[in-house]
Amino acid sequence: MEKIPIGADHAGYALKERLKAELETLGFEPVDVGTDSTESVDYPDYAKQVASQVGTGAVARGVLTCGTGLGMSYTANRFAGVRAAVAWTPEIAELSRRHNDANILVLPAHFLDEDQGLEILRRWLEAPFDGGRHERRVAKIEADK
Repeated sequence: MEKIPIGADHAGYALKERLKAELETLGFEPVDVGTDSTESVDYPDYAKQVASQVGTGAVARGVLTCGTGLGMSYTANRFAGVRAAVAWTPEIAELSRRHNDANILVLPAHFLDEDQGLEILRRWLEAPFDGGRHERRVAKIEADK
């Protein structure tokens, strides 16, 4: 069973809880790194926990959510080997995997309802990396980290 670390700040807490349940339903093992409430917290604390696991290869993929998705993605993308993509539609999520081999999905909780978030998660999990010309581009990203 694939482990997928998942983290959120206070703005993403409710969505994280729904995503966690969906991951279990789909046969994944979510590893919740927090937060555990809607009390205000600092998003980098949770982004770093997920990104460090993905960046070291301890896990293949991770999921983050905050209000806009931006803070989580800024933090996660500082880690070598991480390609965190903010996705606000299922199509963006799928393309982030197919073209960019995104290994962390970041969801903007203030701009999605929970059903949209679940559909985006499913599309992201299902989409393979297309490879081909995209491999060269991903390699160029990684060469600079």
